[in-house]
Amino acid sequence: MSASPRETVVITGGGGYFGHRLGCRLFEDGMDVVLFDIRKPVQNLPEGIRFIQGDIRSLSAVEDALTSASCVIHTASYGMSGREQLQTRLIEEVNVKGTENVLQACVSKGVPRLVYTSTFNVVFGGQTIRNGDESMEYLPLHRHADNYSRTKAIAEMKVLQANGLELADKSGFLRTCALRSAGIYGPGEQRHLPRIIKTVDQGLFMFLYGDHQNRVQFVHVDNLVSAHVLAAEALAEEKNHIAAGKPYFIADCQPVDNFEFLQPFIEGLGYKYPTFRLPLFFVYLMAYLTEWLHYLVRPLYNFQPLLTRAEVYKTGVTHYFNLDKAKRELGYEPKPFKMSKVTEWYKAQGYGKRVTKGRNYNFLLDLALCLLFIVVLLAWFPKVVG
Repeated sequence: MSASPRETVVITGGGGYFGHRLGCRLFEDGMDVVLFDIRKPVQNLPEGIRFIQGDIRSLSAVEDALTSASCVIHTASYGMSGREQLQTRLIEEVNVKGTENVLQACVSKGVPRLVYTSTFNVVFGGQTIRNGDESMEYLPLHRHADNYSRTKAIAEMKVLQANGLELADKSGFLRTCALRSAGIYGPGEQRHLPRIIKTVDQGLFMFLYGDHQNRVQFVHVDNLVSAHVLAAEALAEEKNHIAAGKPYFIADCQPVDNFEFLQPFIEGLGYKYPTFRLPLFFVYLMAYLTEWLHYLVRPLYNFQPLLTRAEVYKTGVTHYFNLDKAKRELGYEPKPFKMSKVTEWYKAQGYGKRVTKGRNYNFLLDLALCLLFIVVLLAWFPKVVG
């Protein structure tokens, strides 16, 4: 993105791991950067980056944040993993209504460029995909295993359909694109890796699942940052708006086995890696029952599921995509990164194998509740079918 003293980029979800990292990169490139989020960043903000606290569900708050912006990068979302995936109403409000607010604010405030951070899940719902590309149709909405994926698909459609809308000040037209990201990893990642570490530390990572040929993709945070910077540039007039109205798959180069990818990270922190492997359908059934259990007991005990159905699909079913379109049109060239560097960061922060009294208390309670639910279900089901 070419530096300009009047260039202002607003990042929704800027308080999160990726949004903050992207903001720092753009600031280093000479942009004026505004981070907009309901929560402040955990990391320190470089002097010169502005943070505006606000709710994406409030149109007036979004419009205020977008004042004087020349580009918006919309990363804000909710419900990506764990028990958040089961908060269906909040997911709808943030992911769909929040995106509608961003689009309306872009038009009303005369913002000409919008990059939307999307996900593989808009086309994936548990089916095997090998070397897929952007010509694939959206997954039918009723086939999504979780509301996060469904709402991200709806939001992406709205973003791409908004491409070409005339701005309210008649200064031009809104140009939009969507980057369909693989799962993010990197030093300091706040969502997936700490949850994995906690699961392993509690002794719950006892099995693998799926077949040995399973292949998925990940994306290092710095590769994803670069892709967003390139996409913002590709929406500009200087690049003939080449990315306007288009989606792009973004990942590191080669697909990998999910468990082989994580093995050096877990072993590097001093934990033993499991070798026992369960059938995928069995783990999916466990996740299905756990989701129902969570729905029933959530008012009393909002526990963290070991896995949700969508997470079983994403980690246990082959799905990877061709990056040629992003390379050709955006100039995206993912750099190689080693998981050992990520492990070193977490070890430096004090993560790693340790013994904590009572660390399995929550797991044992979760397990007891789940077993009780299964017993009740098995007792009730014959009566219903009979």
